[in-house]
Amino acid sequence: MIPFISRKIGGAIITFALALSIAFGLSRISGDPTTNILGPFATPDQFDELRTKLGLDDPLIVQFLDYLKSAFTVSFGDSLQFGQSATSLVLERLPNTLILLAIALTLAVIVGVPLGVLAATREGRVWDRLASTVALLGQSMPVFWLGLMLILVFAVNLGWLPAGQDGGIDHLILPSITLALYPLAQIARLTRATMAEVLREPYIDAARARGLSSWRIIAVHALRNASLPVVTITALQAGLLLSGAVAVEYVYDYAGFGLLAIQAVEFRDFTLVQAVVAFGVLAFVLLNLLVDLLYAVIDPRIRRS
Repeated sequence: MIPFISRKIGGAIITFALALSIAFGLSRISGDPTTNILGPFATPDQFDELRTKLGLDDPLIVQFLDYLKSAFTVSFGDSLQFGQSATSLVLERLPNTLILLAIALTLAVIVGVPLGVLAATREGRVWDRLASTVALLGQSMPVFWLGLMLILVFAVNLGWLPAGQDGGIDHLILPSITLALYPLAQIARLTRATMAEVLREPYIDAARARGLSSWRIIAVHALRNASLPVVTITALQAGLLLSGAVAVEYVYDYAGFGLLAIQAVEFRDFTLVQAVVAFGVLAFVLLNLLVDLLYAVIDPRIRRS
């Protein structure tokens, strides 16, 4: 078990470093941030002075090493746009996004898994068609369009819920539903497919022959063996939700991690962009590491290997 965990942690560190390298390269080719800071009418001497102050005139390898050091020490310097620590800005907004992601992912799992199981146990019937329809709609509608439609119906026309911004729990309902629909569809589809395959296995027929109840066969025997791909897709969707939150937070003007990323990119605030990317990559890598460790808990064969 210890060698398995060590390999996974080593792979996570390498993935984190590679992702940071790509982020560094993209931030440097996106443009010169000094133009946004000083404006188009600044003198060349002012541009040169600011580039020196920001370290942009250092060789790229020096800038890259400084960036890696800042990433591993969680000290990215001050944001060019807001004039305060980029790390503190991210940590200030990150809890809002994590709350939104947690609600959306919980909603996707508690609806998607039972819907997929119900569809698998009733192939060709009404529940199966309903699950297929939900999956089709969930994968077809862009999140920004769905968010606008929900605002139009429930905030503007009916007036039941606020149209956006952060606040109480009622402000999270529409953004959570918007963010949850796509992963819900993915989880329901995969759960249906894996459960339908498992329910055709010989040991399921043997369990029925021994007189076990249907719910026990499904909950204890079938669902556990079908859970590995579901756990995988759930973790992947959790990572994708972090990117989907950018569009959702923009539509609802929700003060979270995603909206901060948009503001940083628009201003070419590479200091803040690098902090946002580092925290985003770290969250995604930790999620994948958690899934790998869950594999060992769910499937004893992985522990023995």
